Amino acid sequence: MIPTLTTERLTLRAPAMSDFDAYADFRASERASFVGGPNTRMESWQQFCAIAGQWVVRGYGRWIAADRETDEPLGVVGLHHPLEWPEPEIGWSMFAAGEGRGLAYEAALGARDYAYRTLGWTTVVSLIDPQNERSMALGARMGCRADGVFQHPVFGPLHIWRHPSPSELAA
Repeated sequence: MIPTLTTERLTLRAPAMSDFDAYADFRASERASFVGGPNTRMESWQQFCAIAGQWVVRGYGRWIAADRETDEPLGVVGLHHPLEWPEPEIGWSMFAAGEGRGLAYEAALGARDYAYRTLGWTTVVSLIDPQNERSMALGARMGCRADGVFQHPVFGPLHIWRHPSPSELAA
């Protein structure tokens, strides 16, 4: 049910048990602070399973971003829509091995293309912690524009970055 996408350097695919240790290591680190971490291994397991579960419930979701040649898991990227979110978003979290190589950009473009071409969406956002400078830079690189603030009950204020629409991208 979870489609597989490919980009120049990545395979965006369903999570596999072999990805869990890399995912749990990321969630246990300070690097996960912008996505609700650090987390225990048990909390990470529940979140890991939720990646696949959202596909079942909503019909779209996030993928494991894996190296196209080695299948090493490098991050989690895709379409995310928790219950309390104002609308679906493109989210990205790269593991240490996937950082600093432009892979989040590559994967997020693939996710946006899937949202627009396959799902027929006409708009999508990314919700970004105002202190997450790297994610804000990625949003800007993707052509996003500031579109308000969402006050999350746990994470606090999150900046709404609106992605260009399909018609804006075609122009």
